Amino acid sequence: MKTHYNKMLIATDGSDNSENAIYRGIDLAKMTGAKVYAIYVLNTGTYFDEPVFDKQKARRYTTDHVEDIGNNKGINVESVVIIGNPAEEIVEFAEKNEIDLIVMGSLGKSGVVRFLLGSVSDNVLKHASSEVLIVP
Repeated sequence: MKTHYNKMLIATDGSDNSENAIYRGIDLAKMTGAKVYAIYVLNTGTYFDEPVFDKQKARRYTTDHVEDIGNNKGINVESVVIIGNPAEEIVEFAEKNEIDLIVMGSLGKSGVVRFLLGSVSDNVLKHASSEVLIVP
């Protein structure tokens, strides 16, 4: 892992499982001086999730939380909410914005949903051109 990052992406799904990734990402940004983006993707691609199209509600419960943690540690965080397939949108955003490091939690879906769809973190790890830190 590098010791300096220019741009970092913290992917969150608003779950307790992403909390460790948020804190790890903010701490790394503080140590390395990276610009931080917080991303939440409103998932529209499965039959197992009820789509949520309220971007303001999504921000309030996901990316705004990352901003609050960053602000408490002196880190400015830019929030992004996108509608689409989470893994694809995270990878695409990272490539378009020349992200050096993607930070995300390891847990998300489980059981049959994970078996049928794969996990977002697994898919990001397989397809991202930048470094990926998956935090348990």
